[in-house]
Amino acid sequence: MLLTTYILEARGVAKAYGKTTALAGVDLAVEKGHVMALLGPNGAGKTTFVRAVATLVAIDSGTLIVNGHDVRGAGPRVRRSIGLAGQYPAVEATMTGRENIRMIARLYGHHGGAARTKADELLRRLGLADAGDRLARTYSGGMRRKLDLAMSLVSEPALLLLDEPTAGLDPSSRIELWDTIRGLVRSGSSVLLTTQHLEEADLLADRISIIHHGRIIAAGSSDELKDRAGRDVIEVRVQNGGDVAHAAAALTALNAGAVHTDPSRRLVTVAVTRGTQRLAEAVRALDNDKVLVAEVALRRPRLDEIFLGLTGDGAMPDAPRATREIRVEA
Repeated sequence: MLLTTYILEARGVAKAYGKTTALAGVDLAVEKGHVMALLGPNGAGKTTFVRAVATLVAIDSGTLIVNGHDVRGAGPRVRRSIGLAGQYPAVEATMTGRENIRMIARLYGHHGGAARTKADELLRRLGLADAGDRLARTYSGGMRRKLDLAMSLVSEPALLLLDEPTAGLDPSSRIELWDTIRGLVRSGSSVLLTTQHLEEADLLADRISIIHHGRIIAAGSSDELKDRAGRDVIEVRVQNGGDVAHAAAALTALNAGAVHTDPSRRLVTVAVTRGTQRLAEAVRALDNDKVLVAEVALRRPRLDEIFLGLTGDGAMPDAPRATREIRVEA
């Protein structure tokens, strides 16, 4: 039976398409009023899991409970408990924003004035009131995403499923949508969010689960996942691109770990233990080799580095920039 603190609970959820295993025994729980981010490379099983929660895909085995209802025996009740915004906005371009929402409201049984009231309410809530009477085809990408999100909220769902909601958006539109999602959570919504933007998970999620080859391989808060790594990162940015190799050689001589370079950003990094001590050693080594340094930082590992360390592949784009650093300006 679903624990009262969970809006979603999955235990041993499996799904295969012929000989291809999409989900290989997923265990995951989303607390009420929280955001759970599901991270993973393409093909890891993120979208299949979301579709299973939405009853669009029948699971082969395991238990999947949504708002107290089993997806295998209470599909209609599950569907009344969720709102789904997929990877591509499902809006009708030849209708206005208001007409799109009213259409969905009527499908949910709101008629006449009730449908109009619901549309007005959601347009205000999502910041689209001034554009409500414009055709959806005139909306920007971010506005179409917001309209799609408004339509998914018509039923006042207990759980909102967001499958890569900011895919393809420019940075400004992405930030606006993040603010919208935060507002929904503050008003009591629970969210399951799939994303390939690690910064998005870091900023929005209370808990993060990493899925790989259809299994959850790590779970926890962002800080917990970073603490699990147990290593800090020394990050060196050199003044001249020609010094990248020299900086890499200086850090390699510390015998701290594998050194990584990014010549396009004039950046050299190495994961270390005893970070403060190693930072001092790195600064001395760089100075001894007369490497011209723009900046040196000691920071915690980023989520992309945690992900790569766990999965061993490079399928995750859009890594966030470093935060919470001890920085030495050269």
